[in-house]
Amino acid sequence: MMDLGIAGRTALVFGGSKGMGRACALHLARAGVQVCIAARTEATLAQAAAELGAATSAPVRWVVADITTPAGRDAALAACPDPDILVNNADGRPPGDFRDWSPADWHAALDAMMVGPIEMIRRTVDPMIARRFGRIVNIVARSVKSPQAELGLSNGARSGLVGFVSGLSRQTVRHNVTINNLLPGAFATDAQRHHVRAMAEQSGQSFEAIWQEREAATPAARFGEPDEIGALCAFVASQYAGYMTGQSLLVDGGSYPGAF
Repeated sequence: MMDLGIAGRTALVFGGSKGMGRACALHLARAGVQVCIAARTEATLAQAAAELGAATSAPVRWVVADITTPAGRDAALAACPDPDILVNNADGRPPGDFRDWSPADWHAALDAMMVGPIEMIRRTVDPMIARRFGRIVNIVARSVKSPQAELGLSNGARSGLVGFVSGLSRQTVRHNVTINNLLPGAFATDAQRHHVRAMAEQSGQSFEAIWQEREAATPAARFGEPDEIGALCAFVASQYAGYMTGQSLLVDGGSYPGAF
């Protein structure tokens, strides 16, 4: 296994009990990082921490914390003060028609996918600068490059985060603090299953038909696996990625059709 040069560092991983967040926590722990996972459900957190600890022979801490609320962000930082590595990761919003969305729907989306992550960056970036090491990785979505009409809430909120990061990341990199975004496409996660289930309810098609259609539409002819995002996250958080900042890395099985 490649030595990523981050053994002994600390990491706070939101959404770390399931899916891509859990995979990020796993690969960071394997790299010798002291990991704390944060999510909203105690039972799944405790189980994930135990399983991650068993898989890596390293204790993984956990905290019940909702990134969308001030109290949740406070709780996360109380459990993991001054992390060297921050992974921002929050669920998207269900598909729908923008005509049906209220201002409250938009504010909820912004709190989860833009304001919450920016607040976590605000509260951790200066200590990272003082220590001259920091890696902030935002799990975003391909929708910022390839917007999907039914995902308007995510398109807008996630694009706001990426736009903000683009400016800040150029200011922090001279202090060895990088901020980058991972843009996953269609992955075989619970979030993907919830998305397809909602599409099935709205369209009248079966879950299986939509699932197979989405899988076949990917040039890779398959969904991505969370482990693939986890490994990339660990590299982006490593000592070797200090010259890469402000980037949005597509991981979508070739679905994005452009050259740039």
